[in-house]
Amino acid sequence: MGELKKLQKQLNALTEKDTNDFVEACAKELAARLLAKVIKRTPVGVYPKSSGKKGGTLRRGWTAETHEEAASGNKVSASQYANSLKINHVGNMLMIEIINPVEYASYVEHGHRTADHEGWVKGQFMLTISEQEIQEIAPKVLEAKIKKFFEGCMK
Repeated sequence: MGELKKLQKQLNALTEKDTNDFVEACAKELAARLLAKVIKRTPVGVYPKSSGKKGGTLRRGWTAETHEEAASGNKVSASQYANSLKINHVGNMLMIEIINPVEYASYVEHGHRTADHEGWVKGQFMLTISEQEIQEIAPKVLEAKIKKFFEGCMK
């Protein structure tokens, strides 16, 4: 019985800030994992040297604020970018918006007509597939984080 009372004291010692910080850290970790998956899955354009174009803008767009920033070639890690994202509280849910600002991102994701309107380029579904994978692994990831969190509280 003494151990249960000790556990109760430790749980009561947790502040609302502790639990909110933990929940937000969980959300940001899932966002970072999603970004890592979608970045790997995003195709990179290959252009002839004579075109002056540089591939990778769409891929860099996942961690950029604007199309221009993505085109500039600056790279930011998925986890670093995820930690900078704003978390919105909607009821009892947390939402993090992940947006690729590159103008043609939705066309690569979902597919589009060819320039001559005669054919169709299939979508890559890089975000859709990555979201499905994260939904599958999220329970295990969160379970491990919760276990680690409580182990830290029980010292």
